[in-house]
Amino acid sequence: MADIEAGGGGGKKGKKVRGKKQSTRVDFTPMVDLGFLLITFFMLTTSMNKPQTMEINMPVKEEGVENTPVKLSQTLTILLTKDDKVVYYFINKDTKEPETPQVTNFGKAGIRASLLKENRMRNVKVDSIAIYKEQLQTNKIDEQTFRNNVAAIKSFKDGLIVLIKANDDSKYKNLVDILDEMNICNIGRYAIVDITPMEVDMLKETPL
Repeated sequence: MADIEAGGGGGKKGKKVRGKKQSTRVDFTPMVDLGFLLITFFMLTTSMNKPQTMEINMPVKEEGVENTPVKLSQTLTILLTKDDKVVYYFINKDTKEPETPQVTNFGKAGIRASLLKENRMRNVKVDSIAIYKEQLQTNKIDEQTFRNNVAAIKSFKDGLIVLIKANDDSKYKNLVDILDEMNICNIGRYAIVDITPMEVDMLKETPL
């Protein structure tokens, strides 16, 4: 609100009166109240950004519990290496030796296509997850039923088991990307383990 201070006074009759200069003072007191109102409004209406994290459930070794053997034919080893390249291989069930390693990348037609192909070959109903998502969005099933159905697909006993190993030449981003691919391809059983000297030598002999 502005207050105008004007001086009064006249002059003698018949003489020209020079107007006095007016001084203006701006009162900012109401702006303080408006500022607090705006701060309160934004505090109540703005949602805080939550940190995005990736949850990894690591297995716990229990005493007295024997490890469950898995088929070599369903265990896929993924090696992360330089230049954002991915090398993967299976262990031959007869010779117990690594089969010929395959080289691919993180493209849509790369490791993702290979994982989906291997899962479908093992009759894993990964395509059903999209159906369950649609049923959840249309309220045909509840959240708990959706989670149970997805968990049943991911824990299918003949489904793919993936071992993830990073070479010294790989980037941290590569590990994050391959974990994303595990979720996208609905791989329910995977583990991050150390790379072996044999696999390091394999990468040296594999053209990348």
